[in-house]
Amino acid sequence: MRRTPVFTLTDEAELRRLIEQNPWITLVSHTSKGLVASHYAVLLDDTRDELAIVGHVGRPDERLHELGAHEVMVIVQGPHGYISPSWYDADLAVPTWNFTSAHLSGVPEILDADENLRVLDRLVEHFEQHVDAPRLMRGTAADSAYADAISAGTVGFRLVPTRIEAKSKMSQNKPAETVDRIISELEGDGPYASEALAAEMRRVRGEK
Repeated sequence: MRRTPVFTLTDEAELRRLIEQNPWITLVSHTSKGLVASHYAVLLDDTRDELAIVGHVGRPDERLHELGAHEVMVIVQGPHGYISPSWYDADLAVPTWNFTSAHLSGVPEILDADENLRVLDRLVEHFEQHVDAPRLMRGTAADSAYADAISAGTVGFRLVPTRIEAKSKMSQNKPAETVDRIISELEGDGPYASEALAAEMRRVRGEK
């Protein structure tokens, strides 16, 4: 990731928020057979004081990734979108893309079966809590038995990153009036409108 100081994201609270709100990650491994990438949901690890995530892969992805044998990279992608130079002033400009993204690198710890099951339980509860009739892993005896059976097809992991590279590129290098126009376009009804990206730009510049 290109390092531009004005866009560098180092605040741990903001990194946690990014992961919590964007849990669908890309897992990348440089294995003995080449690059491998998969996509899974993760959670912040609430058992650790330091920044850490927990998740799982479905078998045989743990073998494809050689999980636990080397460093992996987890890519977290937040709100992003196209920014047209027509939204700037009359000066010469080029198109760009605003985004928030984090790369978390480290060697993952493989969870034992019991901890993997607890993480799966948390993961289901985390997402099911927002639906009208949640189906939890321990909701009924049948649900519990089914969860215990299929969990054998997953491999849980914990990643405590030893290296983090993150950027929040939200037009911080542009004049306030330009940022106002960009936000206005993003909140409009044009082809590149994005309420999520506009809200993120407002957050970055300190608006509630």
